[in-house]
Amino acid sequence: MKSLWNILLATTLSLLLPLHTLASPASDDQPSTGHSKGHTCVACVVVVSVIEQLAQVHNSTVEASMERLCSYLPEKLFLKTTCYLVIRMFGPDLIKLLSANINADVVCHTLEFCKQDPGQPLCHLYPLPKEPWKFTLEKARQIVKKSPILKHSRSSSDICSLPFLAKICQRIKSTIQNSVPFKDVDSDKHSIFPTLRGYHWRGRDCNDSNRMAYPGRRPDNWDIHEDSNCNGIWGVDPKDGIPYEKKFCEGSQPRGIILLGDSAGAHFHISPEWITASQMSLKSFIDLPVALTNELDWPQLSGVTGFLDSISGIKENSVYLRLRKRNHCNHRDYQNISRNGGSSQNLEKFLETLSRNQLLDHPAIVIYAMIGNDVCNGKVDPIPEMTTPEKLYSSIMQTLKYLNSHLPNGSHVILYGLPDGTFLWDNLHNRYYPLGQLNKDVTYAHFYSFLNCLQVSPCHSWMSSNKTLRTLTSERAKQLSDTLKKIAASQKFTNFDLLYVDFDFQEVTEEWRKQGGQPWQLIEPVDGFHPNEVASQLLADSFWKKVQLQWPQVLGKENPFNSQIEQVFGDQGG
Repeated sequence: MKSLWNILLATTLSLLLPLHTLASPASDDQPSTGHSKGHTCVACVVVVSVIEQLAQVHNSTVEASMERLCSYLPEKLFLKTTCYLVIRMFGPDLIKLLSANINADVVCHTLEFCKQDPGQPLCHLYPLPKEPWKFTLEKARQIVKKSPILKHSRSSSDICSLPFLAKICQRIKSTIQNSVPFKDVDSDKHSIFPTLRGYHWRGRDCNDSNRMAYPGRRPDNWDIHEDSNCNGIWGVDPKDGIPYEKKFCEGSQPRGIILLGDSAGAHFHISPEWITASQMSLKSFIDLPVALTNELDWPQLSGVTGFLDSISGIKENSVYLRLRKRNHCNHRDYQNISRNGGSSQNLEKFLETLSRNQLLDHPAIVIYAMIGNDVCNGKVDPIPEMTTPEKLYSSIMQTLKYLNSHLPNGSHVILYGLPDGTFLWDNLHNRYYPLGQLNKDVTYAHFYSFLNCLQVSPCHSWMSSNKTLRTLTSERAKQLSDTLKKIAASQKFTNFDLLYVDFDFQEVTEEWRKQGGQPWQLIEPVDGFHPNEVASQLLADSFWKKVQLQWPQVLGKENPFNSQIEQVFGDQGG
């Protein structure tokens, strides 16, 4: 994690973080030296490519394009300051190398951010130079042979040791490791601060000095004097003396929504504008500080717990917003307990961050959706690292027992199956990657190969030209889904009923086609792996319809007092 954040902040771009957290199981684990080198290489190639392409797009010098990139970055988190520091260190060498028409791969090998170990293949994103690689590399090294920068080891630099970055680094590292709000005065696992695992992830606290006031609890004395469950409904109706909470919510079966997921559930997203020179402007990086302090996840827009209106332009809403629309007493009762790199095998490390009191809180709908990392990793041979059905069974049973001891009676747990990830290669491999769109020189096939070569791919087995490997991965995913289905059909628990839903991406694809879209438009363009916001909302719509049809009791009934709640309390505190 240390080297990861050094590179991330030093380059001021954010491709590095997701690559690490996806490829590594459990984001608080330390990456291996090999993986760390791989992330460094990817970050270098991306940033050098952006600088080179900015010069091309604006017909400017390399020096001007570096200045332009830094000027686009916000002052928050010292991103602009850090960018200028990096330029001061590496700018002179970049100017010399890029001015000699040396591409990003060669530049990064010359500056030793990328390195070909003995006996290992040469990893490159762009087509190889026409001249032999060794000759090209030596020619580039001669250009910068007197550079003082080359005397310093890349691995020894620690950008987080800079005084103005030390505190920021520590906050982000601590939040990633603990998966609970960084700012939480009363330690009830809810916050009044949006990021750093705050209310973008869990319902916003309404009283951060009272740990007995938080979203999802049953009202304390019908909330006559104050709002104890943060749903914005409290006080007494002066017309009849009846507490509003009692009048509007009693018998309405309030419930919360909790997601146990991975980076897909957290809605991992890198804006294409961050790495696409032709789209880059002063507005491109406005949300970068928020993204960095949310681990490059956007749970506030996710398909399960998102509470903001979709920015994708489609009409579908998250599961939480549908529950809230159905019953306004559910306001703010959501928890996104997801983690980049999460899987059945490391869920126990952050499952305990779930906040639910069996005696004091309302029941909850818990969705278990570890949809990728049990079959995905970045190893050269990924199959031995995949979770077996036996291991999955054991870990799921452990998770369910934990939930049974923490969830209020009347809750529901829904196990989500795994997708068929052959969709990725089939729909993306021959399309141009964002860094390859300007000069038509890098496809997703090239991008996947580059990540696989460096062993930092989020999913070597599906993001691969090897059809046999892709097929074997889908077969294992189906075996794991079948295991989840069997558990749901055979196991009984006292505090919740257990259900299973298939991850039917084909159904979502067909629905998107009906709306005039193309399948490739459902995948995040920068990582080429995650479902994007449109896909997440369509998946939520599919999930809602299935549950409503098969198990309507899970969703609760519509509250007839919703309109009166709106009249009295408006947006219920937002």
